[in-house]
Amino acid sequence: MISVTRLNGTAMWLNALLVEMVEESPDTYITLVTGKRLIVLEKADEVISKIKEYNRDIGTHAATIKVQSMEELS
Repeated sequence: MISVTRLNGTAMWLNALLVEMVEESPDTYITLVTGKRLIVLEKADEVISKIKEYNRDIGTHAATIKVQSMEELS
C-alpha cells in the first residue's frame, strides 16, 4: 500500500496494485482498475515514484523485467 493525501488533508492508504492510471491536470487524479477515481494532493510524479518503490519492495518490478526479457528472446 502507498500513502496519499486527500484534498481535505487526511492521509489515505491505497493498494498500488489497483492503480490503472495517474494523471495531472492540474489536480492529480488516480484511476483504479475498478473505475473509481481519486483526487490527491501529491503530484503525479510523486505518486508514480511511490508505486514504483512499492513494486520493487514486493518484487513485482523484477518479475516484470524478467518476463519482458524472455518475450524479447522469442
